[in-house]
Amino acid sequence: MADRYTVPGMDPDAARQVAETLQDRLNAMIDLQLTLKHIHWNVVGPTFIGVHEMLDPQVDAVRLMSDDLAERIATLGYEPAGTPGYVARHRSWEDYSIGRAPTQEHLAALDVVYRGIIGDHRQAIEKFDDLDLISQDMLIEQSEKLEMYQWFVRAHLEDRGGHMAHERATTERGAAEAVAEQG
Repeated sequence: MADRYTVPGMDPDAARQVAETLQDRLNAMIDLQLTLKHIHWNVVGPTFIGVHEMLDPQVDAVRLMSDDLAERIATLGYEPAGTPGYVARHRSWEDYSIGRAPTQEHLAALDVVYRGIIGDHRQAIEKFDDLDLISQDMLIEQSEKLEMYQWFVRAHLEDRGGHMAHERATTERGAAEAVAEQG
């Protein structure tokens, strides 16, 4: 990222730190929108249509979040990177690993994905306390929506006691396998 300009009144080093963090969040949102669409195409089973239709609005909302992140990076005087190769090279996670699978397996895996993305958004929110309240506000707004989408997913997975078969899983594959074992 090469800085050329930053918003008036913002320390250039703070702008660089914010832009770098926002780029990480942009990578995650680009990956999330592709993952959501992948699940949309590959989910099967008796509750297919409800999950299939639940995911498209999430894809659209995450796409808008990506746009907001990229535009904020540009506003700070940096160049947002959104090519597939860049995202793949600069992410700290592996590709979503579930192909064609029953709804419960995909939803358990997606819950793990959301857990990671929301956790990373919250870390960035804390980091922005002293760097940039405007970018922080944007991430807070996005987190509220992401948390709601995760709630939608979890509502399909919880039993009457609020427990989920995959609650201890730390990977997508582990979450899907835990749900499949409950079968």
